Amino acid sequence: MKDQKIDLSAFGRLTGLPRTTLMSGPTPLSALPNLGSVYNGEVSLLAKRDDIGGLAFGGNKVRQLEFYLGEAKVQNADTIIITGAVQSNFVRLAAAAARKLGIDCHIQLEERVAKSDPYYRTSGNVLLNKLLGATLHSYPDGEDEAGADKNLGVIAEDLKSKGAKPYIVPLAPGHAPLGALGYIVCAQELLQQQKDQGHEIDEIVVASGSGNTHAGLLFGLRRLGSSIPVKGVCVRRGADEQGPRIKERCQKIADFLEIDNPVSDDDVEVDDTFLPPGYGEANNDVMQAILVAARTEALMLDPTYTGKSMAGFMARASQAKKGSTLMFLHTGGTPAIFAYETAFERAFEKFA
Repeated sequence: MKDQKIDLSAFGRLTGLPRTTLMSGPTPLSALPNLGSVYNGEVSLLAKRDDIGGLAFGGNKVRQLEFYLGEAKVQNADTIIITGAVQSNFVRLAAAAARKLGIDCHIQLEERVAKSDPYYRTSGNVLLNKLLGATLHSYPDGEDEAGADKNLGVIAEDLKSKGAKPYIVPLAPGHAPLGALGYIVCAQELLQQQKDQGHEIDEIVVASGSGNTHAGLLFGLRRLGSSIPVKGVCVRRGADEQGPRIKERCQKIADFLEIDNPVSDDDVEVDDTFLPPGYGEANNDVMQAILVAARTEALMLDPTYTGKSMAGFMARASQAKKGSTLMFLHTGGTPAIFAYETAFERAFEKFA
């Protein structure tokens, strides 16, 4: 697929912001005919394949990091500091991006999931972090975004005392929404692909966690005049918390870019049906969705993010009007599969 020329003139000062290109080019917008046959071919299913974004197993965080790393380069940073769960895809990709730029990376791993399973502690993204040579730190609380960010500052001060020039990628709300900007770019890319391929997408389903991907994509689509509904499947917190978070993030984007907010309250749709038993854990519907996606379309999904959003996608497909076209945003997370080997063994027995 050849590169598309992305016109971002509708987004205020976005075009003047520093950005480092990490994506290998536009990600495919692919048909899912085998999965569609599960619904007797009455709906058309598509996947936007951000899981193959071109850097260290890909994922949505590649787009998000382009603007963070662009700012880090302007500041002449020689070290990236970031926080996330033990099996965080974001920290793995931050380490990979740092290596591509020839700089160091310090990763803080938060205890968000109560797991003693050795695979969870040593395999998947943890193994890749070590392979990339990142320095690992730990933070005992998995539900304290402000505290986790504050501790990044402590790490940064220690590095500064040793002569380093660190750049912090923050976690909590209240900071410039640089990560969300990557999905404004994605919105433009997606609309161009829809036009080129002759699709009329009726609905998009995406995992909704930090809110950067969900909010950025929704903001970008609305600013470009698209009314495609974006359904966020909650993967970390319930809908009563996630909905306001997405609304706040959209307003933060508008304020940061110095443009009007095109997103209305009615545009923000979140569903926490598939969240239980909580972040980093998967219920039976999620595990079954992972197996169906793998065995129909060879889509590799993880229990934390994409498995839950696929369960939501399949539920939407079963409810959609005949002739509808639904799109699944595959946000990656493939390495985390290997951290859940025990859970998958149980699923194989249950859903054989």
